[in-house]
Amino acid sequence: MDTDFWLQRWQKNEIGFHRHEFHPLLTRYWRHLGLEPAAPVLVPLCGKSRDMLWLREQGHTVTGVELSDNALAQFIQENSLPVTRSNAGYHGDGWNLVAGDWFELELPEPMPAFYDRAALIALPPAMRAAYVEKLLAVLSPGATGLLITLEYRQSDMNGPPFSVLADEVLSLFSGPCHAEELERTDILSSEPRFAEKGLARLQEVAWRIELSPSPRSRHQ
Repeated sequence: MDTDFWLQRWQKNEIGFHRHEFHPLLTRYWRHLGLEPAAPVLVPLCGKSRDMLWLREQGHTVTGVELSDNALAQFIQENSLPVTRSNAGYHGDGWNLVAGDWFELELPEPMPAFYDRAALIALPPAMRAAYVEKLLAVLSPGATGLLITLEYRQSDMNGPPFSVLADEVLSLFSGPCHAEELERTDILSSEPRFAEKGLARLQEVAWRIELSPSPRSRHQ
């Protein structure tokens, strides 16, 4: 699960995790975050997710962070985005697409909102705490976000995507955060590729994540 793993997945076009339609949990629950239409939104490990198009259509400035420059280039070309390239990525017309390692990310200012559909579940257990720590570090006090996870018996299939159970979400987003479960849905019947891998159960869970309005350490 090092950087080469993901770069090779994009190079070989092994992107079964990519969706061609907007995620229904995004369109259903995003309004529950109570954000201003122009609020900037961070999308970690964004790939070429079309969900970013939906967020931009709502009026948000979208900052997508992706290790693979190839993924960002595909996203831009497929959607004819009016952006220009710089050393830091691609920018223009409400888009900031950053090519680089998430764990080395530096942003000019903290972000008030985030959307994570395929970042946390892309990471093995040993990397998740560091991912969340970095996420909290680049968010502003009082920031809010929508997190989507999968739950299944991990012994039935090797990730990614990985199963991230509710207890782990509540633990990862504790301290300066509050995690609220919004919906839990059985989706195995609509995801035959997972059934073919031997899964007997697959649930998708939507979470509302909210940071404390005053900054404090997650260890307090």
